[in-house]
Amino acid sequence: MNSFQEFDSSSNSDSTVINLSAGNTSNFTPPPPPSSSSSSPPSSASTTLSRYENQKRRDWNTFGQYLRNHRPPLSLSRCSGAHVLEFLRYLDQFGKTKVHTHLCPFFGHPNPPAPCPCPLRQAWGSLDALIGRLRAAFEENGGKPEANPFGARAVRLYLREVRDSQAKARGISYEKKKRKRPQHPPPLPPSNNAS
Repeated sequence: MNSFQEFDSSSNSDSTVINLSAGNTSNFTPPPPPSSSSSSPPSSASTTLSRYENQKRRDWNTFGQYLRNHRPPLSLSRCSGAHVLEFLRYLDQFGKTKVHTHLCPFFGHPNPPAPCPCPLRQAWGSLDALIGRLRAAFEENGGKPEANPFGARAVRLYLREVRDSQAKARGISYEKKKRKRPQHPPPLPPSNNAS
């Protein structure tokens, strides 16, 4: 095993949940919560994780499950950007965002007036947020930033390509939000204390 924590093959049932958390992108319903008579010790009952931390843990477990189900099974230490791209393409089958093809009469229309047979895909924003969480989880689990497959150039280029193609197909633009800079009061003129 490398210096980072590999996925445990006996992970809990959360590992089968694919929930991309950006609005309407949850794909599977989570299993019911374990009963109070479970044999697991109350490890951190008093500490409540944020929505982000819970989602990051679920995403990490989901990716681990994907690696275990991969043929042949993959260890995290052998995972590359190509495997991350394969995972993102796999997730497309659970998408809920209509992405019009070039041949569709509604290509480029944000609100089409009628249904069409175009495919449903994962929204770019969901994929981008997912990669951000997985990138952070990789490093939190002992991975080195320079070996992070979620930060690979191929992954960044794929996300950019998805963003641009969805923007064109859906007739919307993904403009980067500009940060509001704090407004500083104008400097005071120097006082003339010539008395």
